[in-house]
This record gives sequence, C-alpha cells and structure tokens, in this order.
Amino acid sequence: MTRKIRLGAFLPGGGQHVASWRHPDQPVDGATSFAFHKQLALTAERGLFDAYFLADGLAIGFGGAREGGNARVAGFEPVTLFSALAPLTTHLGFIATSSTTYEEPYTTARKFASLDLISQGRAGWNVVTTTGDLTAQNFNRETQLPHAERYRRAAEHVDVVRKLWESFEDDAFIRDKESGVFFDPAKLHDTDHRGEHFSVRGPLNVSRSPQGHPVIVQAGQSEDGRGLAAATAEVIFTAHQHIETAQEFYRDIKARARGLGRNPDHILVMPGVSAFVGRTEAEAREKYDRLTSLILEEDGIGLLNGLTGGTLDLHGYDLDGPLPPAPPTEGMKSRQALIRQIADENNFTIRQLYQWIASARGHFTIVGTAEQIADTLQTWFENEAADGFNILPPWLPTALDDFVDLVIPELQRRGLFRTAYEGKTLRENLGLPFPTNRWAAGRAALQAAE
Repeated sequence: MTRKIRLGAFLPGGGQHVASWRHPDQPVDGATSFAFHKQLALTAERGLFDAYFLADGLAIGFGGAREGGNARVAGFEPVTLFSALAPLTTHLGFIATSSTTYEEPYTTARKFASLDLISQGRAGWNVVTTTGDLTAQNFNRETQLPHAERYRRAAEHVDVVRKLWESFEDDAFIRDKESGVFFDPAKLHDTDHRGEHFSVRGPLNVSRSPQGHPVIVQAGQSEDGRGLAAATAEVIFTAHQHIETAQEFYRDIKARARGLGRNPDHILVMPGVSAFVGRTEAEAREKYDRLTSLILEEDGIGLLNGLTGGTLDLHGYDLDGPLPPAPPTEGMKSRQALIRQIADENNFTIRQLYQWIASARGHFTIVGTAEQIADTLQTWFENEAADGFNILPPWLPTALDDFVDLVIPELQRRGLFRTAYEGKTLRENLGLPFPTNRWAAGRAALQAAE
C-alpha cells in the first residue's frame, strides 16, 4: 500500500496561540465548553484526521497565568473529556496525556484501557514525564524530580502498564450463558512486577479492546527522551524548525529502534506544525499579523519564562533587547535548547521571539497558501523528516476549518492523504500492527514445539 501522511489534531479548546482567546472567532469559554470540543472533534473527523490529541498539565502554572496563556488556566482532564466525545464519533482516535511522574501504573493502565473499550479501540496514551516545581507541590513534593530520574521512572512505568494491559488474553472472555462459563481463568495473568519505583501484583480488571491495547505516544527529544521513545513509543510527537534537524531526529529514532530489535516502520514520527492558511499569501500573512497583534506583553513574557525551563525571569528586561542566557533546568531540557536556538538563529529580540513562538511553542509555523503548506509537508514526508504531522491550529475553530477545507483537499489531490478511513481502530488507521499478547504468543510457541 502506498505510504500516506498521518495527521493528528492538537485542539485545546482554549486555543493554541497565546492570544487566541482574544480573537473574535475564538469562544472565550472554549477550554471548558464540552459543546465546543464536540464541534472540534466532528470537524477533525470530517477532515479524516487520525486522532484528536490533548496535552495536559497538573498545575495552574502549566501554560496558565504563571507561564503566559491565561486562556488555559483551567480545562478538562483529557481522558474524561475523550470518554464523552468517543461515542459521538466513529473513526477519530483520541490521544490523551498522562503523567508517569505523578500517577501509578495501575491507575494509568485502567483508565486508558477503559477509554480504549469505550471508543472501541481508538485510544492512545501520550507518555509524559511531568516537569515543574509548581506541579510537584500538588503531589507531596517541594521540587520536581531530576530529569534523569523522571525518565528512569517513566521507562519502568510504561513497562508495568504494558504488562497490565496483557492481563487478559484477547479471547479470555467466553460469556456463554448456556454453560455458565464467563471467562477462561487460564487466560488471566498476574503482573508480578518488582522494580526500582513500582511493585504491582496485578492483574488489571479491564479486558483488552479491539486494537489490543492503546497506542503508546511519546514526545521527548532529549537524550533520555529519545531512548524512551525508541524503546517504547509507537508514535512520536516532536518539534523542529528545520528539515535538517527533523531528519537527524527521524533517522536517529529509527536507528535506535532497529538496534533494539524493533521494526522502525512501526514507529511514526510526527513533528508539530502550526499553519496559518490563506487563499493568498497576503491573506495568510494578515491572519498571522492580526493574531500576533493581540499578544499581551505579560503573556509573552510568561510564555518564554515557562519554555526556557522556568529558570529565567524576564520581567524587567528590555523586550527589544536579546534573550539572556537561561540557567540549566531540570524541566524540559530539549525545549529550553530549542527556544535558545530559535532566538540565536533569527537574532530575535525577546519581543520578536515570543511573537514567533506564540502560536506553536517551538513547533514549526507555516504562513501561506494551501499549496505552499502542502509543498512543505510533502517535502518533509518524502525526505525522511516525518511520517506525518501533529497539526496545531493557531486559533479555533477557524484555523482548523481552514486546514480541513483547504490543505487536506490539496494533500488528497497529490495522493498523499487518505480519502476515507482505512479501518475502525486507531491502530488500523495509523497502519500500526496489532500487539500480540505475550502470554498467547508463549502458548502458541509451546504448542508449535510439541
């Protein structure tokens, strides 16, 4: 089958751009409006997107008033929201963020397995190692865990969750009223995990879904993040400003996965893209300039403070001067480095920097016609920089409508994107294999050897 671009839609109801809530088209209560999220989900499904994706934070400081972006001070917990949206759609996947730092594996496994059943196999788990002292203070700590420790915990957390998802074999439930046999006890398995961070007996009390288990998504770009992604992820969200760095990341991840015995084709790399789409270049530029003009200085400064790792307070600096060095962070190391790179390469002032990253927080921003945007996506897709893209509409619903109505038809005309969903589950639509249950595989191997 001809390789196709995969598309995720990153759709926070409060908008993606730091000033999106001030745009006349954006509902001011979008972050906590279920009706608005329903509208976005139906639009994404009309556009044949693979999945609706939501990031998440566990403190007000995440993308909120203390870091800029005051439209995102409050919002829905993603798994709860997606459980309500899933029955209203038929093919769209739902990728929710959940923390390995502040959740127990059993809780994570149970809620995502439940979402997977509710959606009939359309769930994905975005694995994150939550940063920030503000979050730590909501979970019995004063400071965040060190970067390396967060990733060691994350690797073990994912391992335990995957074991829990294999508690029941796919055909364990017989549910035969006549015989009275509900399930086969031989196909239920304890987890019996004992490790550095977790001790979990299991089994999980939720059965498998039509796609086996939720798709595992990860977004780390540091050395530790790449290692975790290559070992565990099936989809990787990533941020790049240039095709050359995207290619380096893509090739590195695929090589690491191959070295770990994984099929690199079963790991999809999807850089983030924020698109301002116009029927002409001038129209696209006008949309960009209008939204940029709505940025409040306080929000721009707060956004930069957060993205540079929370170690650099820019209050009091000349906004038309250069970005000062940021002390090392135990937070998002790769994003801190990317923001520094953007500032240096473009010789941006502090003001110019926050204006540029306001729409995508370090992800790639494209301003142009549908044809120009499709040209860029095609170039990255065909030159080992991407298997697909996580689309970040700058404001909602208009920028999502623009992408669905203008860019997707252009990708379809070029034979790069589907004209109908390939299957019912998220795995089928992403072209990912069904995960074989290790207990069933072991039994089959024993039977074959007899």
